[in-house]
Amino acid sequence: MRHAAIIGAGIVGACTAIELLRDGWQVTVLDPGPPGGDQSASYGNGAWLSPSSVVPMAMPGLWRRLPGYVLDTAGPLTIRPGALPHLTPWLARFMLAGATVPRVERTARALRALVGDAPARHRALAMQAGVPHLIGQRGLLYVFPDRAAFMRDALAWRLRHDNGVTWHELDSARLRQQEPSLGRQYTFGVLVPDGGHCADPGGYVAALMAHALALGATFVHARGTGFDINGQLRAVQTVAGSIACDAAVIAAGARAGALAAALGDRIPLRSERGYHVTIDPGTTPMPRLPLMPSDGKMSVTLLDQNGQKRLRVAGQVELAHIDDAPDWRRAAILRQWAQRLFPDLPADSPVQRWMGHRPSIADGLPVIGLAGQCKQVAYAFGHGHVGLASGPITGVVVADLLAGRTPTIDPAPYRANRFRLLPRRSSRSI
Repeated sequence: MRHAAIIGAGIVGACTAIELLRDGWQVTVLDPGPPGGDQSASYGNGAWLSPSSVVPMAMPGLWRRLPGYVLDTAGPLTIRPGALPHLTPWLARFMLAGATVPRVERTARALRALVGDAPARHRALAMQAGVPHLIGQRGLLYVFPDRAAFMRDALAWRLRHDNGVTWHELDSARLRQQEPSLGRQYTFGVLVPDGGHCADPGGYVAALMAHALALGATFVHARGTGFDINGQLRAVQTVAGSIACDAAVIAAGARAGALAAALGDRIPLRSERGYHVTIDPGTTPMPRLPLMPSDGKMSVTLLDQNGQKRLRVAGQVELAHIDDAPDWRRAAILRQWAQRLFPDLPADSPVQRWMGHRPSIADGLPVIGLAGQCKQVAYAFGHGHVGLASGPITGVVVADLLAGRTPTIDPAPYRANRFRLLPRRSSRSI
């Protein structure tokens, strides 16, 4: 039986494990932390499964706002000045990726292939894993101070329309009927009825990995550090020793870049640090649908974690060194937004805060494909803001590639060699 080692037990690693098991592989998953644990980006994401997440972060004209991102510590995106020298090459690629409308149109099409049927794929996975209650599809709601604010986002909504996203516009009365607890400063809404959400992202990833283990996978608490290659892949190296295998998958999130570099692929991958606060609302009425305020750009979702209702407000993009200490002012800003959105929320509601690392690639697309120097190693990382939504389709594509099948979706936009390659290495152990 062919043996695959998967480095990373987040949503992408878990989905890939399930797909490879279905293909008849023996599977070992490696991660230094527990599946679904709070060390992972999968745990802390905004819980959205959004077919409308086709708009890249980098859009035309963004470069004009770059100085403000360095100076403004309260905005939805901030850059630590001390990290600028390290980030400059990544930022240059990032700005170029969104410099023109044709470029963002191409990126949007590639994102749509990853997220377009995300709710349906997750419903199927959750059913198989015995946790169907963790996936909901009641729609996603974007809220605006007025319709003029919606029109100022015309390019973003045109990209969604062009990629098959449908929506319903809600005037003030219909918005108030839909969300009576929402602050009165929002008078216009856009409902995306096909949108879904996950009621407990950490619990969901843990359930998927438990399902993979029930199907025959093995889990090893260890960090993957490299590869033993002698003409072909012989083993994955870990801090606890080598694991012999016939194929490997790098799904290590924000720390995947060094593993790819060891295989000759230079990937402009950085940690895009995200924050969330999870609030116990008590008996206060909370939103019926997951929503996003246009002036805050954060996802607001009512979770159900082991029967406990919790409001998660997730967002805040911070670009910094991956090992820099958290700036908990970012979490405080999210707590203030929660109060602004829902004025009846008690100011002393218990709050949990979190910071984690979104694996973000400069051109706004993940790397999904085979390594340049070893076709037995597949890449599956760099999903940025769409990791949870695109986990299932990524697993399918990786399984297709390792089996030599024509992939379910065109893998060309996500190939590793769209970036400059490092010089080849000739050592036996990489």
